[in-house]
Amino acid sequence: MPRPLIAVTTSQRTGWRVFPFINLNLWLSGGRGTRWGVGRISDLEHVDGLIIGGGDDIGPELYGGTLGVSARIDSRRDALERRLAEAALEQNIPVLGICRGAQMLNVALGGTLDQSAWDTYGPDRKITTVLPKREVCIETDSHLSLISGTAPMLVNALHSQAVDRLGSGLRVSARDTHGMVQAIERIRDPFALGVQWHPEYLFYAHRQRALFRALVTSATAYRTNRNQTNAMRDQMA
Repeated sequence: MPRPLIAVTTSQRTGWRVFPFINLNLWLSGGRGTRWGVGRISDLEHVDGLIIGGGDDIGPELYGGTLGVSARIDSRRDALERRLAEAALEQNIPVLGICRGAQMLNVALGGTLDQSAWDTYGPDRKITTVLPKREVCIETDSHLSLISGTAPMLVNALHSQAVDRLGSGLRVSARDTHGMVQAIERIRDPFALGVQWHPEYLFYAHRQRALFRALVTSATAYRTNRNQTNAMRDQMA
């Protein structure tokens, strides 16, 4: 059986170096990735899952914020990823959001962002390395806890924005030791999880690879259900 195909949205600027890391994690987890972005293929009909990757800040106009606050914005990517996130959630396609992707999941479901998270939580607490330096505490009753366990973990959280008001149907599944939201998840199926850190760079850590494995497992189940539904439809035609 072919590996489930996962669409991966990336920045036009940095996608060339980010996608190989994400695709490596998908391959190690039994899946395979295809890179999407502005000007690239973006048809959810032909994929089994979606990863919304990290990168530029999300434009505040998407959630009623003040224009001009974010440092770097790609409005075309904003529009593409919001459309994909909304469609994937509506069609029950599994989604994993990474950093910006976690924020986009929240925005797509009606949530808001803290545009200047380090003004809120203290600029001295900002970390700018891809090495795991920030301690994250996982909620014990969360889906994330079933994937990665409940023990605190060190992650590489590099974001400047953060989840503020939660979107509809979401809950917080992890915070850092300063109280900032570091992971969110959909309360009900389908699988939809967003993490503020970059697990793709931590492929040597089994708890980080488990995030991709959970997505691939959900994508496999989605593909099976879709194929069965299509087969029944063809029989009835």
